[in-house]
Amino acid sequence: MEIPFTSKPRPDTGIYNSKVGIWLFLASEVMLFGALFSAYILLRVGAPEGTWVHGLLNIPIGTFNTAVLITSSVTVVLGWASLQVGNFGRYKFYQAITILCALAFLGIKSYEYREKFLHHEVWLNHKIKVKHGHQEVETDRIIGHLEYEGHHQYFWNTKRLKGTPEEKDKDGKVIKAAVPPVESFKMIPDAFHYTMTPKELAHARKESAGVAHEEIEIKASDVKRLSAFVPSHSTYFAIYFTLTGLHGLHVLGGAIVIFYIWGPGAKMWKTDPQRYMNRVEVSGLFWHFVDLVWIFLFPVIYLL
Repeated sequence: MEIPFTSKPRPDTGIYNSKVGIWLFLASEVMLFGALFSAYILLRVGAPEGTWVHGLLNIPIGTFNTAVLITSSVTVVLGWASLQVGNFGRYKFYQAITILCALAFLGIKSYEYREKFLHHEVWLNHKIKVKHGHQEVETDRIIGHLEYEGHHQYFWNTKRLKGTPEEKDKDGKVIKAAVPPVESFKMIPDAFHYTMTPKELAHARKESAGVAHEEIEIKASDVKRLSAFVPSHSTYFAIYFTLTGLHGLHVLGGAIVIFYIWGPGAKMWKTDPQRYMNRVEVSGLFWHFVDLVWIFLFPVIYLL
């Protein structure tokens, strides 16, 4: 049984079924991301002065990833246009670039996530003097790389500093050894994001470029709170990981669909070329939406 209007346009809408479906789906996606962006704006506007994080994201990496996605949008269009003139080989070439761009975007984003897990912020019980380059300030909040026993630490928190008790089963056998409390750890501080405006922060980084950062030692007893740049760190990072993580899932999903049409699904080109071109067009519409979301997300999260 042949499903009507999979290749030819519907008489009532003037477009084929899958194109109607993708536009309805994209409308729901607009509502999803629109709600998340609206929540971000309300939280940002309502945040007390001096509490909203800034300057903690890697703008050059975000800019490069933006260029990668824009390039992939261009190659999607070129691939679809190649099919319109019957050049299947050129289509395969352009779509291969699209898939590689998607993988590159996800790889770069993974690297960026890793950097967040390696950075930490320490809240102290009292203010101390910290030197960064040629500058010295008094602060009770320090941002930077945390080291303990010569290694960078992941997912540190205040409980880890206090150690953990020994756990035993009902027969008295130790099932989890006690972790001794940490007396102190070392930290290489970054610029002082909470005491500077974005303009002042950029100037401080420029002034301290090439200057060795002074390592400081912090006593665990002086720590009020400690957190890596994970969602539990602050509202900002909760939003950052929610938006970029959801967008990353869309990139992955779109790449899988494009790969299937490009690879195993390409045999349809010989049996029903018009329907195959429709599939390519529909997947391209979704890909353009994914790119458009990032074009909004990048300036809102990274630059503002």
